[in-house]
Amino acid sequence: MFWAMTGLPALSLLAAPAAAQTDWRRVATPTDRARLADWRTVWAGALARARAGGAGAEIAAAGALFDYDRALPRPVPPAGDYRCRIVKLGAAKRWMLPYVAYPFFACRVAVTASGAGETVTLAKLTGSQRQVGTIHPRDGERAVFLGTLMYGYEDRPLPYGRDAKRDVAGWVERIGERRWRMAMPSPAFESMLDVMELVPVD
Repeated sequence: MFWAMTGLPALSLLAAPAAAQTDWRRVATPTDRARLADWRTVWAGALARARAGGAGAEIAAAGALFDYDRALPRPVPPAGDYRCRIVKLGAAKRWMLPYVAYPFFACRVAVTASGAGETVTLAKLTGSQRQVGTIHPRDGERAVFLGTLMYGYEDRPLPYGRDAKRDVAGWVERIGERRWRMAMPSPAFESMLDVMELVPVD
């Protein structure tokens, strides 16, 4: 397996999410429901600030990644290993950078079957900040990620809902033949919008 070859911890050691629910709203906190509901306004504002800060060329070069109307059928990425990167759009404070693109790290999507159905988990396995949580079905073009943020020195995530500043909520969409994204509006730190790009490892 990928993590065994690279020395990365197994996903089962990182994520202990609740089973996926038919209605993600039963799982999401009120704060995260509000963040997800306001996604379009936040996304447009984040793009405007990033372009005003000089990142117009980078945004254009990313193609569908930042197009908020781009969503294709089959939004849940299949199980497997992924290259993933985070791009931060729109500075939350005046002194912060309006556009920050981090290099690719390792992510993994896993599917666990149980009597209640399948649970899909997504975990960023490397880096100083790692999103770990569950992808909940929503409709044919969009799914919902609910999880927490782990720091590099930690070996287990906090349960979702315990620390609002650690909670992560995002819309998961497929934007290409082998390309997904997770858009996280109004994160607790630094930016107006965080976008995770996910590309399967060949």
